[in-house]
Amino acid sequence: MFVNEELNKFKREIYGKKVAVIGMGVSNIPLISYLINLGAVITVFDKRNKEDLAQDKYDDFNSKGVSFSLGENYMNQLEGFDYIFRSPSMRPDILQVEKEVERGAILTSEIEMLIELCPSTIIGITGSDGKTTTTTLIYNILKEEGYNCFLGGNIGYPLFSMIDQMQPEDYVVLELSSFQLLTLRKSPQIAVVTNISPNHLDIHKNYEEYIDAKKNIFLYQGEDDLLVLNNDNEITKNFKYDAKGRIRFFSRNKESIKKGIFFDDEAIKILENSDEREVISLNEIKLIGKHNYENCMAAIAATKDLVSLDSVKKVLSTFNGVEHRNELVRVVNDVKWRNDSIGSSPSRTIAGLVSFKEKVILIAGGYDKHLDYTEFGEYVVKHVKALILLGATKDKILNATKDAMEKFGYKDEDLPIFVVESLEGAVAKANEIAKPNDTVFFSPASASFDMFKNFEERGNKFKELVTKL
Repeated sequence: MFVNEELNKFKREIYGKKVAVIGMGVSNIPLISYLINLGAVITVFDKRNKEDLAQDKYDDFNSKGVSFSLGENYMNQLEGFDYIFRSPSMRPDILQVEKEVERGAILTSEIEMLIELCPSTIIGITGSDGKTTTTTLIYNILKEEGYNCFLGGNIGYPLFSMIDQMQPEDYVVLELSSFQLLTLRKSPQIAVVTNISPNHLDIHKNYEEYIDAKKNIFLYQGEDDLLVLNNDNEITKNFKYDAKGRIRFFSRNKESIKKGIFFDDEAIKILENSDEREVISLNEIKLIGKHNYENCMAAIAATKDLVSLDSVKKVLSTFNGVEHRNELVRVVNDVKWRNDSIGSSPSRTIAGLVSFKEKVILIAGGYDKHLDYTEFGEYVVKHVKALILLGATKDKILNATKDAMEKFGYKDEDLPIFVVESLEGAVAKANEIAKPNDTVFFSPASASFDMFKNFEERGNKFKELVTKL
């Protein structure tokens, strides 16, 4: 019977220790419960006030001896701790945290501790776009083959609290954001990088730090580990120079790779020693768009050594996509309404726009992550028949689109632009101007935090409004 000695060592070490958990969010609530059971002395730090937390969880933790430091000055009590578990969105270089680390505290996170102590093979997926779809495909392919799998990271359930169930023969599939990777010092055995483009520059110091965070997914691999890279992206392509293990490329262009996964006009294929082997024809794949073919290739590359092609084909031919990702919500009076609330950056929305054969009515705008919309404006001009804007980035998108219209010789009547104050107003305006056979595409090219807690809440609100039409 397998015994996880490293985990048992951690359990002995954490008992009676002073532990700070920063942020009582989704990923940390199961962690807190797990640490309580290990006998840790826990203080939860959160900038929200008591009434803004999940009351049932607060009451439960409070009854079990957990202390709380809440409100505007919540970090002032961070002193004298043995372990600090940070939330993914918290930067590790906050003054109070740096002082504690200098004093000897161990700074970690739920996901870092999982990767450190997990006995199973870990497949980690990161990138600016396509992470969730690729992660879900990999998980489903492994499940179809018959493996016992766990799905987590930036998707699914926080897994550290389930680590006792994990065995060496299992697979743990993790979607990993740049925030989760920022302080990672152990890499998954199989790492996938879908692509890299500017994102989250409201949190990261600069684009270079964002890229460096992504690199941590493979920098600590061994020579037998596998790194899957997008050969069509200039940044990910050059990650090969820092890789320690095996590399497998995927590409839209067969000529750019000597071996790996590619697709042509007909099918996704495996290329090895000049021999081509078809995996699945494009018309069998349920997902639409070349960006989704890239996600499929990444999933194939990650699982190629582990599964049969039958398992791959079964999943790719039946998988309809993940909620909030170019999701068909409803057809009303022959108008298609599609929810792409995951479109939280220009590159994500561009990938969606180019997947349509016809021009769409685009609803865009939201929280400003300090991204450049110049290129986005050019894609809007080429792929959008009417533009509806809202949120903090509406002026950025408006100006970029106007500049592109001037560049390409468009008149105002060639691309009508409407500015509204709310999502309700955007849906109402789209419903007013849409004609039969039109597609209304809700893909904000911006984050959600100016109006919503997250992209899921934003997408659900859009779907609620559309169902009422």
